[in-house]
Amino acid sequence: MTINKLYTGKPNLEVFSETLIKLARKNRNILVVTSDSRGSGKLNPFAEQLPEQIVEVGIAEQNLVGVSAGLASAGKKVFAVSPACFLTARSLEQIKNDVAYSDMPVVLVGISAGVSYGALGSTHHSTHDVAVLRAIPNIDIVIPADNFETEQVILAASEWKKPAYIKFGKKAMPLLPHTGDEFKIGKARIICEGKDVAFIACGETVAPAYEAARLLEEKEISAEVISMHTVKPLDQEAVLNAAIKCKVLITVEEHSIHGGLGEACASILMQKNINLPFQIVGFPDEDTVTGSQTEIFESYGISGKGLAEKAIKLLHL
Repeated sequence: MTINKLYTGKPNLEVFSETLIKLARKNRNILVVTSDSRGSGKLNPFAEQLPEQIVEVGIAEQNLVGVSAGLASAGKKVFAVSPACFLTARSLEQIKNDVAYSDMPVVLVGISAGVSYGALGSTHHSTHDVAVLRAIPNIDIVIPADNFETEQVILAASEWKKPAYIKFGKKAMPLLPHTGDEFKIGKARIICEGKDVAFIACGETVAPAYEAARLLEEKEISAEVISMHTVKPLDQEAVLNAAIKCKVLITVEEHSIHGGLGEACASILMQKNINLPFQIVGFPDEDTVTGSQTEIFESYGISGKGLAEKAIKLLHL
């Protein structure tokens, strides 16, 4: 299989906003609640075009979640938008009780997620969010990789009847190829097929995994890239198929190596007694290095070159 060069699209947040505007024009019950984040959430066009369907609570993330849950209980479809680092830390109690425990179908949207804030540092990084929300019952977790997945997940989210968390970074994302057009929550997408190494990635780490596949192809190493956009519920079948099909498996995430995608995949493999060379690539248990998102990625090997090197090492080539 020939792995082609990627072309850059828009930031996923712009696609999120554009899609939401189209939906909200047709459905006045769709509301956006923000915590002084309409600008960073690319929601200024939404506010200008649909001012009666947006609520601004200011820098009060706990109120953001509580208000959103209250509106949802009154029959509104609410998208609660706030920086991921604050939404899933300051508001964790409200997410647990007001949204998940109370079964309110709020769509929590974490923006500028992962290490998107770059040099603002660890106080603004959200490398914990998947771990804490995976441990809370009754909430789905989705991390779109590109513009296509973003549009599809927002269309799906508008119809969801249960709580959900969606996270987005800031930068323009490559347009990823894939082996089929279908998008379904809880069902992984095969970006490209291979038989030597499988990269299971989510969000903005899928693109460097695909770049690694391109580099490995030049060395006649066949790499499969899977976009595991839904971390909860996880597509167990996709994980098992990749482990059976390929010689080594590498997970990649913009998150701590503890409690995220990698450990979820490892749990599946261990419980099914599947043993193969396996590595979790993410952020270790240390203060994250300072720099731009790209510089941080490269420092931890989340790049085409870094991931290709890890694959070659696991393959013992």
